[in-house]
Amino acid sequence: MKVQDQFSEKELQPLNSIEQWEDDVLQRYPEGVEPSKAKEEYRNYDNPQRDTVREFYRLNHKYQTYDFVQEKKKEFLQFNRKEMPVWSAMEFLNTLVDDSDPDIDLDQLQHLLQTAEAIRADGHPDWFVLTGFIHDMGKVLCLFGEAQWAVVGDTFPVGCQFSDKIVYPEFFANNPDINDERYNTKYGVYSPNCGLKNVHMSWGHDEYLYHITKDYLPEPALYMIRYHSFYAQHREGAYEHLMDDHDREMFEWVKKFNPYDLYSKSPKPPVVSELKSYYEDLIAKYLPDTIRL
Repeated sequence: MKVQDQFSEKELQPLNSIEQWEDDVLQRYPEGVEPSKAKEEYRNYDNPQRDTVREFYRLNHKYQTYDFVQEKKKEFLQFNRKEMPVWSAMEFLNTLVDDSDPDIDLDQLQHLLQTAEAIRADGHPDWFVLTGFIHDMGKVLCLFGEAQWAVVGDTFPVGCQFSDKIVYPEFFANNPDINDERYNTKYGVYSPNCGLKNVHMSWGHDEYLYHITKDYLPEPALYMIRYHSFYAQHREGAYEHLMDDHDREMFEWVKKFNPYDLYSKSPKPPVVSELKSYYEDLIAKYLPDTIRL
């Protein structure tokens, strides 16, 4: 049964917009502020503006189980919904125009161009620039009817004990895996320092896009795509016990990417017509003529 057939419209879309999640991350981790201070501010549960975010995470933490992740991979990693050029996929993503975001009037394509242009301006390799451009392309899951909490949100491992460093950890009390002896121990189905390549992450746009691009991009780019929402690790260090030395090396790239993702929003729109040729050439350098979604 598809996700959209199991839940009410309110459960499918608890947020006013999918960008509300990233706005909330910005409040938790404001630039230049230590995470501990930001977390204290975030845990003001009496703030009514947090209500939709709390409901989002209540649903996310309840339903993101080990079995749910396996079902989503089986469903979506067949890539049998659409096939199109990457630029067309970005324009398809652009139908997620967000009229309710109070902080920015840019559509999805313009926001991603803005992120990529900030990376390019700092002289990073062209594959890094491309990663900035496509990193949210997996949000097309929303256009396939997926619930918001199965598209965006902080990501975390499933199949082992949920860390109390994950946002709103109390909501995991309603997750069936918390009472399953296969999944509720520190290592669960994994082994010490097994490496994240052996760990199943909660389902969302990060994991989806990783599987779309894993045969084409340099490894640092793939880590950026797959783990940029894994705040419990790259901001809180909660899953060191599952990581190996190679993960730690690669996470330096994730940490380098994160500020461009969070802090590059600006009301000044990029001129798409002036940039399209550059990005189409960049796409052609690394990715196939068409991708399957």
